[in-house]
Amino acid sequence: MTAQGLDRESGASERRWRRRSLWSLVLLIPLSLAIGSYDSVKALLGGNDLFPRRVAWGESARFGGSDWKLTDLRGAFAMPNLAPDTVPVLADFSVKIGDPDLQNRWLGCKVMLIDKDGRRWLPTSIASLKTTDNVQTCISAIFSGAKRGDTLNLRETFLVPKEATKSIRPAVGVASERPHFLLFQLEKD
Repeated sequence: MTAQGLDRESGASERRWRRRSLWSLVLLIPLSLAIGSYDSVKALLGGNDLFPRRVAWGESARFGGSDWKLTDLRGAFAMPNLAPDTVPVLADFSVKIGDPDLQNRWLGCKVMLIDKDGRRWLPTSIASLKTTDNVQTCISAIFSGAKRGDTLNLRETFLVPKEATKSIRPAVGVASERPHFLLFQLEKD
């Protein structure tokens, strides 16, 4: 083989490797971006309540290892020192404990109200209402020492604009179930 033939053969081989390298970049760049963003996407989905599981009025749903049931949603009126366009709203739940490891199953427990426009309200302590001794909040229930089969009565108090009260629905999210959350329908739905 001549020197010219070797140069031609090595040139063709080099072009082939360059082409293969460019095609591998087409595959490797998107793959590396996907791998690099996986943790960010997982954190985004895991830290937010994104996908509702609808629960009909009067029904209970298994969530976070326990059975959740909305028992009441009502406004509390005639409270002094509140803005005139706001209404305190009480959401009551009955929760039958299945898995008593509430500190892990209910971590990040969040009860909220969601209106038809997707606006969300979290519980408030501004409008505190007296409750009986056997009523707890979602967070206090985590440390209650509840056992399997116990039924807990939970109540959260919200402060929402009057115009939103017609379309609000209670919702519950816990870290062990995220990005899914329970969205309770009302009797009139």
